[in-house]
Amino acid sequence: MPRDKKQIRIFPFNRVEGDLKVHLEIEDGVVRDAWCAGSMYRGFENILKGRGPLDGLVITPRICGICTTAHLTAAARALDMACGVRVPGNALRVRNAALLAEMIQNDVRHAVQLFMADFTRPGYGDHPLHGEARRRYEPMKGTSALQAVSESRSLLEIIAILGGQWPHSSFMVPGGVVCLPSANDISQCRHLARHYRRWYEERVLGCSLERWSEVTSRAALKEWLAASGAHRKSELGFFIRFARTAGLHKIGGGRGHFIGFGGLVIPKDSEAAALGRDGELFPPGFYQDGEAVPLDQQRITEAIDCSWFAGYRAPRHPFEGMTRPYATGNENRQYTWAKAPRYDGLPAETGPLAQMLLAGDPLLTELIREEGPSVFARQLARIVRSSRTLPALETWLRELSRRQGLFYNDAPPLEQGRGFGLVEAPRGALGHWVVIENGAIQSYQVITPTTWNASPRDRQGARGPMEEALVGTPVRDPDDPLEAELVVRSFDPCLVCTVH
Repeated sequence: MPRDKKQIRIFPFNRVEGDLKVHLEIEDGVVRDAWCAGSMYRGFENILKGRGPLDGLVITPRICGICTTAHLTAAARALDMACGVRVPGNALRVRNAALLAEMIQNDVRHAVQLFMADFTRPGYGDHPLHGEARRRYEPMKGTSALQAVSESRSLLEIIAILGGQWPHSSFMVPGGVVCLPSANDISQCRHLARHYRRWYEERVLGCSLERWSEVTSRAALKEWLAASGAHRKSELGFFIRFARTAGLHKIGGGRGHFIGFGGLVIPKDSEAAALGRDGELFPPGFYQDGEAVPLDQQRITEAIDCSWFAGYRAPRHPFEGMTRPYATGNENRQYTWAKAPRYDGLPAETGPLAQMLLAGDPLLTELIREEGPSVFARQLARIVRSSRTLPALETWLRELSRRQGLFYNDAPPLEQGRGFGLVEAPRGALGHWVVIENGAIQSYQVITPTTWNASPRDRQGARGPMEEALVGTPVRDPDDPLEAELVVRSFDPCLVCTVH
């Protein structure tokens, strides 16, 4: 019998900015192949060449207006390494607190405004919770959508207090931060963090952080959902009820390779509890077949076989990488402005799910072992990640309120050197690699979380994580491929970062 085969393009895709193009090949109602493309070239890596080393602290935060603090942190850490300076504990606390505040606000805004907004679409009109979804998440109208903006604003105020402004702050320098916040500043930040925690516990979780920490298995999750009306009515409870009924735990799998960069270094005398090894809040590592191994950044490469770039053929480590735009459209192989990062030659997914797996979270580990990666697991990890990060934010702000001391160590002039800064941005693993010669930037390479996730194919034809996750997705209506869009949106793509 003849097969029903159709090719469609979704463009623009993103709700925040529209630089993502997704090309799907659908056959008999199932995605058989997929291509994810960044459609715009921006050239930040070339803009930085020849400039003074400190210029990266001002320019790279402007790669993105959503994860601006993450780029600043990665740039500062790369320069810390390049000049061999140690960062004092108080400066680490200020840097970490700002980065966590940015991560936490992104988690709730993406979940409520960008992801669960799809629950209100006509494609879910026959879902028993569709009416409630519309009341909660309809863009610009839903009660939860409006409240998420209002409440998460307090976290952005924390960054503005610590860093002078948000977005595009530049308060980090090699060796620390430009100043230590005053006692009044820290007191205000602590008040804002407490206010947000109360709202997150009441409205998002429907329980205290301590109660949620007891949910360590699928059975415990089921018991938690049934234990209280507050649990079921919370944003998390509603997401679980809607997503499981809609079958989101059955789509969006992928290869099951995960990568995380860690980067939230815990000061030696801090009371913050590490979630893994290496003295960092989130442990860096690579997760495959249920096993986590320590990260070795030398195993990271980027390929350009299917990207609109020229200059080299074999995959290169970022220290040897280059960015030479080249697009003719005649080769019929290149299809994106994103490069193809690989770890040990393998594509790898990054983001909250990767972080939680590397940290050994028992609930997410069991979900992945029993059900495999999915849209449900990816989004669940994003919603509950704040239950791990909020206590650390509160701890570092509390410790700053009690301490006086260094916030900066003198850094030598940056004439020669190289360094890399690896951090966890809101969307996952972010890395900056800088080479300095004769007092100027000779090379600057950036690999963002969505560069990992929206990676194109490599020389072996291996799809990137997002492309692989799309394959096998059932699509009820090719003219409204809601299921495929949810798969992509579960990665929280940010294409302005990817096509930097």
